[in-house]
Amino acid sequence: MKQRAHVLVVDDQADNLLILEDVLAEHYEVHPAMSGSEALGFLEAGGRADLILLDVMMPGLDGFEVCRRLKSSETTRGIPVMFLTGLDRPEDEEQGFSLGAEDFIHKPISPPVVLARVRTHLALSRATKALQRRNADLELLVAERTAEISEQSRRLVASKQEVIAAQAATITAFCALAEARDNETGNHIRRTQHYVRILAEQLQTHPRFSDKLDEEVIQLLFKSAPLHDVGKVATPDAILLKRGKLTTDEWVIMKQHCEYGRNAILQAERALGGAADASFLSYAAEIAYGHHERWDGSGYPQGLAGDAIPVSARLMAVADVYDALISRRVYKPPFPHEKAIEMMALERGKHFDPDIVDVLLRVDGEFAAIARNFSDETEEDGLAP
Repeated sequence: MKQRAHVLVVDDQADNLLILEDVLAEHYEVHPAMSGSEALGFLEAGGRADLILLDVMMPGLDGFEVCRRLKSSETTRGIPVMFLTGLDRPEDEEQGFSLGAEDFIHKPISPPVVLARVRTHLALSRATKALQRRNADLELLVAERTAEISEQSRRLVASKQEVIAAQAATITAFCALAEARDNETGNHIRRTQHYVRILAEQLQTHPRFSDKLDEEVIQLLFKSAPLHDVGKVATPDAILLKRGKLTTDEWVIMKQHCEYGRNAILQAERALGGAADASFLSYAAEIAYGHHERWDGSGYPQGLAGDAIPVSARLMAVADVYDALISRRVYKPPFPHEKAIEMMALERGKHFDPDIVDVLLRVDGEFAAIARNFSDETEEDGLAP
């Protein structure tokens, strides 16, 4: 049987308490209190309240002072407070909201309004608590996985090929997290790391990039590129695997994968103690956080523009979007290679660094070859000869 929510009703007028008890008792466990002190004592003694209806004008502690004390306590600040009042000045409501109250109900009360408002705020409170629990669980999961990765890396560092082994183990562990959540990830990360390497190699002699893309950096970019979407491990399945267009609220949550990915990678880098073999994680963090930025500043999460976007993230942006276009997704079929290249060219200087797009247009045949070599398709698609 579903447990009923508990509502604490605080009013110094007995008739008001009786009316509210009569309205709410059919649906909730109601706890009446005739003063602010009595209400605080009830909670301090361990009494349960999922929501508080609180009169403002009371002798002794008025409702505003009771609310202030509730919101200053770690144990009670999360309980929604709704004021019951005959006050109707805007400044009174402003004061109540500044103290942390969720709503005002003006006297004389309307039973249907009270019941509807209580039901709404209890639902919001439950949703908020569920989200907080999920976030805590995700943080714990990331912390546990990061600890495992760090321990594995420390063991491998002691071997003969310590640098290579530590890097490979870290990438494998992170990628295993991403692949476990999204079955479209596996070959996508293999394709994109090869795209990134081709673009970087072609730009080695370019005046804008020659001082940033030596052989060592290109190798580090190749190793770190697979971690670009690792933050999606923290994205709920209902959003990550949704077959239709995301809502505005769902899109806000989806975009957070950039920050989640960067934070997890930086935590792993710190766990490695800043050793030289952790340097590739700096590029991985750049890519994870910045690969959805756009050259014209319209991207996320920071809205960076032009050269303010790290080179690593600019390279991944081109690689990631091209691969998304030519790949089958739950929400779309794959575009043919030629159509994808045409669409990429139209975004030159808008979504993408124009010089990187120019390289893509020169080496698009190599991109198509990589896509075929690491294809997800089991039947003929737009990349087939």
